[in-house]
Amino acid sequence: QVQLVESGGGLVQAGGSLRLSCAASGSIFSINAMGWYRQAPGKHRELVATITSGGSTNYADSVKGRFTISRDNAKNTVYLQMNSLKPEDTAVYYCAADTTSGDYWGQGTQVTVSS
Repeated sequence: QVQLVESGGGLVQAGGSLRLSCAASGSIFSINAMGWYRQAPGKHRELVATITSGGSTNYADSVKGRFTISRDNAKNTVYLQMNSLKPEDTAVYYCAADTTSGDYWGQGTQVTVSS
């Protein structure tokens, strides 16, 4: 199993920045890729960004050029640097891991962007 713990959410004004962190523990050798998803009130959960074990990244069109996903293998941690935040980025952000034994999710961290 893999355990994921997110941190770094909070309240920020539009145009500001936040960095989310996701620390993985457990069977980390089984992780193929990790990613960030978000769910706004009344909406479905959506992909924000992913990064593979090889370092390849993928982003939702809505965050390209503003968000950057990265990983520190020594710390078993994935980051999401969010710049130029907009009110529509307000959501609960979840870290996820795609592993050989299935998908795992963190508990989520709230990001609120005020206008």
